[in-house]
Amino acid sequence: MTRRVPPGLVDAVVVVVAAVEGALTAIGEQSYVGLVTSVIAVLALTTRDRWPLPSFVATLPAVVFPGAIVAAIVALYSVSSRYRNWWLLTGCWLVAAGIVAFPLFDLAPEFWHTDVVLGIIYFTMTAGAPILLGQFLHTQRELALRLDEVKQARDHERRLDAEAILARERNQLAREMHDVVSHQVSLIAVQAGALQVSTTDPNVKQAAENVRQLSVNTLDELRHMVNLLRASGTPATELTPQPTLTDLERLIAGSAIDARLVGTAPDGLEPPVQRAIYRTIQEALTNVRKHAPGASATIEICHDDTDLTVTITNTPPTRPNLALPSARHGLVGLQERAALLDGRIHTGPTPDGGFRLRLRLPITLAGAARG
Repeated sequence: MTRRVPPGLVDAVVVVVAAVEGALTAIGEQSYVGLVTSVIAVLALTTRDRWPLPSFVATLPAVVFPGAIVAAIVALYSVSSRYRNWWLLTGCWLVAAGIVAFPLFDLAPEFWHTDVVLGIIYFTMTAGAPILLGQFLHTQRELALRLDEVKQARDHERRLDAEAILARERNQLAREMHDVVSHQVSLIAVQAGALQVSTTDPNVKQAAENVRQLSVNTLDELRHMVNLLRASGTPATELTPQPTLTDLERLIAGSAIDARLVGTAPDGLEPPVQRAIYRTIQEALTNVRKHAPGASATIEICHDDTDLTVTITNTPPTRPNLALPSARHGLVGLQERAALLDGRIHTGPTPDGGFRLRLRLPITLAGAARG
């Protein structure tokens, strides 16, 4: 594993190098002015991280006299690593190159003298190097930040995907719990209530009341559990049990309702479609038991070349309604199932005081076999 050099150590080394260069240059010139400008340049380097541009300006006198250029180059690098304004960087570059090359005009008789031209080229490249290096490191830091943002975005996207999968599974589990458990428990409650009304034995009546009350409490707990599990999403797979249309006769026979089935579905329906039809009929019969005691129901299945329709119609209730808890999760689940198959659910009362629930599915999406 590569260890990075501490930034404080790098700053200390740069200041020491600039101080040594300034001291040696000033001693060579034997001038207190050069020593003062060198000290100012070295002190300016200690503030280059906070004020890079003033620090660069403070190092320029030391370049003119006594000729110490390390501090100016380091300060110019700090300006380049902080700013992206190319007008500012170009100006600093020209100023630095001009000040560094200025003493050459005292050594040559004319501008086009070879020593002057070579010196200008040399000092121009010398002043341009820290600017390019600063821009390179500035770009590197920006790319590192962008990569970190991309990584965080991908991690966030993965978390969202995981939450979406979990939401679909919870939604699927809630729907299956409601469809299966609510159907069976409400049937127990209805039969216990009927037994309580029909029997004359006090012990049997009390036991039936206990069973009915336990069933009501169970349905209430189930409603709270479904509220906790309920989440939006579309199921990719179905949980067991996996009913089909061959189970309709058993469902109707065990519903404790005077119900009859009229019509048949086309052959070759896909399993999701068969489950949607089964769950729709199951939910409708459950609602009849809960909200219309004593009512009879008619289940009609018909289809044409374009649509498959399942209609469950019940008569008005003939007995007092049992106080069974409901949060309408069943109808919401039916609407979700239908929407997944590009179908629709319609519900509403009938003129005689009953209720009708209708499922309509496109026959092409229902997967019916074509002859």
